[in-house]
Amino acid sequence: MCGRYAASKDHADLIDELDIELDATGEPGRSILVNPQHPPPGLPDWNMAPTKQAPVVVTRVPRGAADGTPAARQLRLLTWGLVPSWAKDTRTGLRMINARAESVLEKPGFARAAASRRCLVPAEGWYEWQVSPTVTDAKGKPRKQPFYMHRLDGEVVALAGLYEFWRDKEVADPDDPLAWLTTFTIITTRAEPGLDRIHDRQPLVLERDDWARWLDPASKDLAVVGELLAFEQAGRFDAYPVSSAVSSSRNNGEQLLLPLAREELRGVVDPVTGEVVGA
Repeated sequence: MCGRYAASKDHADLIDELDIELDATGEPGRSILVNPQHPPPGLPDWNMAPTKQAPVVVTRVPRGAADGTPAARQLRLLTWGLVPSWAKDTRTGLRMINARAESVLEKPGFARAAASRRCLVPAEGWYEWQVSPTVTDAKGKPRKQPFYMHRLDGEVVALAGLYEFWRDKEVADPDDPLAWLTTFTIITTRAEPGLDRIHDRQPLVLERDDWARWLDPASKDLAVVGELLAFEQAGRFDAYPVSSAVSSSRNNGEQLLLPLAREELRGVVDPVTGEVVGA
């Protein structure tokens, strides 16, 4: 699964690197958080977690645009954890932070979005937790070591995702921004060689040449969607162990990306060599 990632790219850089035509991150939107988000939505976040609002790329006709207005590539703030339109309440999103590439076209909760509401989730990289084969924690369970994965070429990590609109029927006015919640999920696929020594799944990361096809809301050819869902290209990523501080969503800051020294590791499998370090 993918349950945490770093969305730490500067806002202006995101707009430039993702060829954004409309920056809609300033528009009012509904949050499901009880307490204010920290860092605030739209600012660099090194520990993006489910239920937070995050920058997401969609291609849609701008809200309130005249008939015939073409779709535009937009940057918006959406809530992580997909809530289907038919859901009774927003709690459904906590169970739908990820969607499996192998079954997303058949699953009732994802199929309609996969056909016409596809998005890209920009990231610097993502975190995953490796289960130690040799070392246990204080509770006697296998110790889990967080790793950070990022692109070797330094390019933005474009995570394939889906998004949905949920209408809160308790808000009478449909034009009230609080009447709608827009949510997203991140698609995962099997982990490539090396990364599979950390976890058996990884996010589906699309290349720039495929972004337009993935985002195109008019493209409902499921064969094309299936082709993109099956995309694989090994060797794009580096992975290294980081502090367990990332395990708490209350922690944030660029220090979370600092690699641990070899002598700090306990029962950690090297993703390149398969060697157990600090056994």
